[in-house]
Amino acid sequence: MEKVHIALGANSYDICIGRALPCGELMRQALPRTQEVLIVSNETIAPLYMDKLVAQLKAFNFNCHQCILPDGEKYKTVESYMQIMTTLLEKNLGRDCALVALGGGVVGDITGFAAATYQRGVDFVQVPTTLLALVDSSVGGKTAINHPLGKNMIGAFYQPKIVLADLDYLHTLPPREIAAGMAEVIKYGVILDREFFDYLKNNVNSLDLAYVVKRCCEWKAYVVSQDEKERGLRALLNFGHTFGHAIEVGMGFGNYLHGEAVAIGMVIAAYVATKRKGLAQAEYEELVALLPQYHLPAVVPQKLRGSDFITFMHHDKKVKAGKINYVLPASIGKCAVYNDLPDYEVRALIDELKAEQQPQ
Repeated sequence: MEKVHIALGANSYDICIGRALPCGELMRQALPRTQEVLIVSNETIAPLYMDKLVAQLKAFNFNCHQCILPDGEKYKTVESYMQIMTTLLEKNLGRDCALVALGGGVVGDITGFAAATYQRGVDFVQVPTTLLALVDSSVGGKTAINHPLGKNMIGAFYQPKIVLADLDYLHTLPPREIAAGMAEVIKYGVILDREFFDYLKNNVNSLDLAYVVKRCCEWKAYVVSQDEKERGLRALLNFGHTFGHAIEVGMGFGNYLHGEAVAIGMVIAAYVATKRKGLAQAEYEELVALLPQYHLPAVVPQKLRGSDFITFMHHDKKVKAGKINYVLPASIGKCAVYNDLPDYEVRALIDELKAEQQPQ
């Protein structure tokens, strides 16, 4: 087992990475006085791993309750949030309870938001079961639910007490979900680490998954420790996400997995960067070539026009003073945030990219 430390003063915690993690023991160390826990999972993950986790926690004197949500991004809603709240109240769990998120990014985000708001805040633990959650969403304290007008519009920054990143949970993950997680992995290479990007390029068929997860968590830990509330450096982690969120909303939540939408979003952002911010065409092509090797899409949905993107992105929470913030690469391994791109230029560039991507 390896540990990556998130240094946030009183809110500091560890990410424990390995196989066959002793989850009960680690959680007891993080929550020495907690007795009652509510494990939140979904209909896909719970049959696979709920009994195993309950047994581990019971061995360390946790009294376990369960809340099982429907599976999918389209259920990251007020209704699912209220299902957790109702369970907590029906079980008469108090402020000394803890919530445990057993699942991917959707379960982690909803559970974290429930923990942040139940009786003004209770402890919670992340037990991520997807690659995307392992390398990104379970780390850093972003919690949220969606609104029909925008993704993650209702939420809070709220840190877990510990993240239990057991790689054994990935054994049952469908290939499409593994691919979606790789979008977030590739993102770290583009925004922060050219050497890591090259590793991903050169080891498509021989990735050391433990190394990949640890490297991503180390970068996320560094960024979050420097900028917990996304006022500066942490904004770089949104590379691909502003355009990607527009795809998720515009195509309907769940039609594209989050990582798939982010992959296309990275292509759009890199294309804009080649046209307006000096990214070398060869580096843009490197990124576009790498995504399909990890079974990720790189083509903008034809249904969405450039004007649709602008409309959806103006509902994004990263808009400041009416201007959309774009994370654009200057080169692979180095990105910056820009808010000086007029809507009409971005709209035209998206439509131009779509035209280029059409079969001749």
